[in-house]
Amino acid sequence: MDDMYIKKLLEDVKAGNIDINEATQQLKKLPYDDMGFAKIDNHRKLRKGYGEVIYCAGKTPEQNAQIFEKMLQTNSAVLGTRADEAIYEAVKARVSDAIYHEKARAITVERGEKAPLVGNIVIATGGTSDIPVAEEAAVTAEFLGNHVERLYDVGVAGIHRLLMNTDKLMDANVIIAIAGMEGALASVVAGLAACPVIAVPTSVGYGANFGGLSALLTMINSCASGIGVVNIDNGFGAGFLASMINRK
Repeated sequence: MDDMYIKKLLEDVKAGNIDINEATQQLKKLPYDDMGFAKIDNHRKLRKGYGEVIYCAGKTPEQNAQIFEKMLQTNSAVLGTRADEAIYEAVKARVSDAIYHEKARAITVERGEKAPLVGNIVIATGGTSDIPVAEEAAVTAEFLGNHVERLYDVGVAGIHRLLMNTDKLMDANVIIAIAGMEGALASVVAGLAACPVIAVPTSVGYGANFGGLSALLTMINSCASGIGVVNIDNGFGAGFLASMINRK
């Protein structure tokens, strides 16, 4: 639930627009709002500083649309991840200002004045095929108020491409290194940069890549210091964690 919602509720009580009993009833809904098929965690922003994010995959388009509509009653901004075109069209029918980020497979709704983006998160990918995961991370981080610099297709197969951008790595507060195949990019980046590195293995690769498992194991077993690893293809998790680091 947005701070602005609670502030408005208090202002309405002071102004006499609603009585204290009605305000109390609204506050009782803080833990969650039960929609039957979903329970909206309205209290999450108060606990964690960020509101709940909708994982759209596995839900019907109409369920996603109803969740977006419900969450926007008490939130000025909502993010949905892993959304396809059908889900977006259903959301758009109920929420006219919803925006679809095709590469990231994400839907965002942002209302009111947006604060300037802060800090510097660099997102580097081993190859072009890793961009969908990278864009999920980038859209997430930008939605949460962070400045993001994209550094795509700088994998170790042509390491000079990365080395020609070391100044960008040095200027970052946190780096997200995204790679499939053998996943060596994160170790190289962490060996060059002074900031924390969030490694994201992707399912990109030939058969022995085992759907991203080889990259995951490489990143977990990195000898470079300062690396944290998220799950395979988890661009959202990386973007969220990078935001927490960048905004400290």
